[in-house]
Parts: sequence; C-alpha cells; structure tokens
Amino acid sequence: MTYNVRSMRDDRGALGRMIGSAEPDVVLVQEAPRFARWRSLCAELARRSGLVVVGGGRPAAANLILTSLRVDVAATHDVRFSTDPGLHHRGAAIAVLRLGDTRFAVAGTHLDLREPPRLRHVDELNEAVARHVPDGVPVIVGGDLNDRPGSRTWQAIEAGRVDVWAAAGQGDGFTSTAADPHQRIDALFADPRWVPRRARVVRHPDEAAASDHLPLVADLDL
Repeated sequence: MTYNVRSMRDDRGALGRMIGSAEPDVVLVQEAPRFARWRSLCAELARRSGLVVVGGGRPAAANLILTSLRVDVAATHDVRFSTDPGLHHRGAAIAVLRLGDTRFAVAGTHLDLREPPRLRHVDELNEAVARHVPDGVPVIVGGDLNDRPGSRTWQAIEAGRVDVWAAAGQGDGFTSTAADPHQRIDALFADPRWVPRRARVVRHPDEAAASDHLPLVADLDL
C-alpha cells in the first residue's frame, strides 16, 4: 500500500480503519508526522492500523514504512534528497524485507510540486536504491508523485519498472483528492519479476475523514 496521510491532521481513528481495512503487509506512508512527538505519532498510526513501524519518519523527510508482523526486516535506510531554497525537504524510506521465503525491498517517496526537483529526485532515488538494496533483490517503489501518468516524472520513475495499477488496476485509479477523486498521482512500481495480481484504490466510509488522499493497495506475486 501507498498512502499520503497528511501528517495525521485529520481523524486518526478513521485513518487507522482505512489502512487496516485492506490488511496490507507493507505500507509506504507519505507525509508522516515529522515535528513535535513525531515518533509517538508514527507509533500511534501503526497501532491504529494493526501494524508496526519499520523505518523512516523525520529522518526520511516524512516517508514512513509500516509492516505486518508477518514481515521480517533485514535493513532500513533513511534518505535525504538535495534541497532547493524555499521548498520542502524531500527524501525516501527504504527497507529490505522478507516474507516467508521471499526477500524483497521497498522504497517510499514523496516528490516535489515543481518538475525540476521532481526529476532530479527520481535520479537520486534510483541511486539510493542501487546503493542500499543488495544485487538481485527485487524492489517495489511507491509514493505520491505529485504528477500524472505520461508526465516526464512518471516516465522517469517507471523506467525499468511496472506500473502496478496500469497492469492490474480496478476502477479509475484516482487517489486525489479523497473528497473529489479526479487524478492518479499516487502509484506503485514493481520490478518486472513481480506479477501484479490486483490493484485498487481503497474506498471506505471513513475515506474523506482520514486524509486528503486515498490509499492504493496491490497484491503481487514474486
């Protein structure tokens, strides 16, 4: 799952129910709490969702990784991208994980509103993945791209990967806004060795109360 939670500024109970309803094994969170009490707030998000904190948070520019107890953690890495004056700090959270006999990695990010830093940060994300993920381990990249399919940003992050919703999506794939879904700016991209079985935007009675985005969840086989 990938989900922008708007710094948990909305209904926290609704947010936990949104995530928990999909029963994900791994969640890539964007806009996790990163200021006062950020650790305890991230722990609260995990608890309300029935998951545990693996890595990220403030050191990863508010990108957070949550997993179920079925998932074992081999390594985590917090990444900061280069900065531009007057813009938010951006980065990524990366984890090498194991589920049963399957070893894989995930990388969650939240790209900028402006295209030049978005494109630069995609390059920095790819460099970080190559640096921190062991050779041969398949990677899933996800997050809030702040851009749409067909854009230069989308093409850059999709290169060599499979857009999971395009391969196995149900519905229109719109994740923004939760109150008026009209654009697909949140996505998951998988190593071609992954087989996307299903991808959907989670709809739930709590969706508008939980965040200004909707979560995207996918089932994949390796």
